[in-house]
Amino acid sequence: MATLRFQALKETLNRKPVKIDETDRRSDLFGKNVFNEAVMRQFLTKEAFNSVMEANISGLKISRVVADHISTGMKEWAITKGATHYTHWFQPLTGSTAEKHDAFFETIGDGLAIEKFGGNQLVQQEPDASSFPHGGIRNTFEARGYTAWDPTSPAFIYGTTLCIPTVYVSYTGEALDYKTPLLRALQSIDGAATAVAKYFDKNVNRVETTLGWEQEYFLIDSALFASRPDLQLSGRTLLGHSPAKGQQLDDHYFGSIPSRVLAYMRDLEIECMLLGIPVKTRHNEVAPNQFELAPIFEEANLAVDHNSLLMDVMDKVAERHNFKVLFHEKPFQGINGSGKHNNWSLSTNTGVNLLSPGSTPMKNLQFLTFFINTIKAVHDYEELLRATIASAANDHRLGANEAPPAIISAFIGSQLTAVLDELEKVTDGKLSPQEKTELKLNVVGKIPEILLDNTDRNRTSPFAFTGNKFEFRAVGSQANCANPMTVLNTIVAKQLTEFKKSVDSLVKDKKMKKDDAIFNVLREYIQDSKKIRFEGDGYGEAWQKEAAKRGLSNNKTTPQALRAQISKKTIALFEEMKVMNKREVEARHEIELEEYSMRIQIEGRILGDIARNHIIPTAIKYQNILIKNVRGLKDIFAEDFKTHSAEQLEIIKEISDHIKNINSDVTNMIDARKKANKIENAQDRADAYCDNVKPFFETIRYHCDKLELLVDDEIWPLTKYRELLFTR
Repeated sequence: MATLRFQALKETLNRKPVKIDETDRRSDLFGKNVFNEAVMRQFLTKEAFNSVMEANISGLKISRVVADHISTGMKEWAITKGATHYTHWFQPLTGSTAEKHDAFFETIGDGLAIEKFGGNQLVQQEPDASSFPHGGIRNTFEARGYTAWDPTSPAFIYGTTLCIPTVYVSYTGEALDYKTPLLRALQSIDGAATAVAKYFDKNVNRVETTLGWEQEYFLIDSALFASRPDLQLSGRTLLGHSPAKGQQLDDHYFGSIPSRVLAYMRDLEIECMLLGIPVKTRHNEVAPNQFELAPIFEEANLAVDHNSLLMDVMDKVAERHNFKVLFHEKPFQGINGSGKHNNWSLSTNTGVNLLSPGSTPMKNLQFLTFFINTIKAVHDYEELLRATIASAANDHRLGANEAPPAIISAFIGSQLTAVLDELEKVTDGKLSPQEKTELKLNVVGKIPEILLDNTDRNRTSPFAFTGNKFEFRAVGSQANCANPMTVLNTIVAKQLTEFKKSVDSLVKDKKMKKDDAIFNVLREYIQDSKKIRFEGDGYGEAWQKEAAKRGLSNNKTTPQALRAQISKKTIALFEEMKVMNKREVEARHEIELEEYSMRIQIEGRILGDIARNHIIPTAIKYQNILIKNVRGLKDIFAEDFKTHSAEQLEIIKEISDHIKNINSDVTNMIDARKKANKIENAQDRADAYCDNVKPFFETIRYHCDKLELLVDDEIWPLTKYRELLFTR
């Protein structure tokens, strides 16, 4: 293993940046491999084109006859771009994407063949896909899972394959993927938000959710990656002593991008442009070898597809540059992990951002309506929102003084807090003309000026308002954005529905004017949701105590957090908003619990293997060198040898102690794992892995990392942190 380590370092040090030729403007490359509106106008009949556009805007179904015309045009375009195969590209509940390629090629007899791709192949397929997690929705022997075309997300070509974004459902129509519930949630919030937006503008007939994700990631050389079995199999380093220098100086953050990394970024961005992924920002992040990529905002469904596609493209481009991308939320202990900030907002078909104030009091009242309803939704469903970001990997990051805590709270800034405090004082009932004028001019009317100077941010807040959007900062870097976006859109849709009922009731039953009714309902919401707002340091212990007093949850582990997924309140929410039924909700809960247990199980096996088969033998080998040295000293100094070998004897003893503790803890960990495996209930098994197996990871690591400091560097088997993080 030592040979492998130094061979990997030698390979890495000899790497040169890959030359990237950029002959075209990004704007000319953008969307070249996408079956977008411009391409459809060229390759589709007018009827087929209009049918796709109506499906995008109104959700109308596309007939099979028209689908035949669309598939023909799509095939002809794809062939001109060099495509030979097509696939239904979907997002199963594994967190990654899935695809099965079929050739356009088909025989017609007499030794002849044609390229064929019909409407049936476009609209629906029946892949086997029986081994994907399903949570009991379908049996393995019943391979009746269906993929169905999602026309709201354009097809694209990657390599020589036409990729058609699809949903993935069971024979009975229940969702087996991330996209299906997201589409339902987007439909739900469209209806609810449009109804409320009509209070302020009758011309609004559609509200679109927008999403801008920020993707953080680590890059390490592929040879160094191959030298670490823990990285290869779990995505993170289970062992490794912190280097003398980590991120203390913050000199990597926003620094000059290393040459090899810059070449990779340029290559990646070209691929993104061709695929229509509007990446715009790149920079070094805080931790060594950590970077970030961010796009321009898009409609949420398309943004989710683009992020899922991006992670696959990042891996493939990295191979050309001899890099490996690490998406794990915490690949290295002691330095910052990676998140995926989800910037969320609502936009009308009239071009108005509903979370951005305007030039008139009416526009600002509209802003406050959607702003306060969002905060109220987060308040009412904070535990469910926490569950959407729960994973074995993200548990290492949340609350680690580098990322938002496990407590969900909303940050809005001191100026907007003052605005809500003023609104809270609104009298219960009808406003006098003087009160209404004063409120609109002195409070509501000044919101744009307030936001103009409101540049303060709170990096410790999991859900922060940042000018014209909310930023859900706690999402993990390898997560599928669809999960938090499904929940966020669903809870806001539910809240807006309740808001409209309350306002309409006051107008009808209390004979209030619309503005008075809106102000009164908003005032109640401000009071009811006050405890979710927090402006201070989310990293401190004081906040944990304060949050407990407020009655906010603090679910620090995934098994604990996931319980909120199957509460009566959650199931009622999803069923009422027609996003998921009880069976779909429970299936996801079971899948996520099983994944948690399996990930801890895999990490435990890896750790035990490395500790016993790599670390302990190396420690014994070095111990034998020391013993030989002591025997030599005894031959030279006779009775006085202990004086001259005191340090060596102490190290020999230390090594023995660490070996003993490692071996004992590995044995106990294996026993705990065996007991956990016998538990049939998914929740209880996950709890056992969390409470009884995982704690051994830290104690085993402690002793292994201490041995790293004692054993001769020349024979240490694992590539060290200083090499993984600082070798360019």
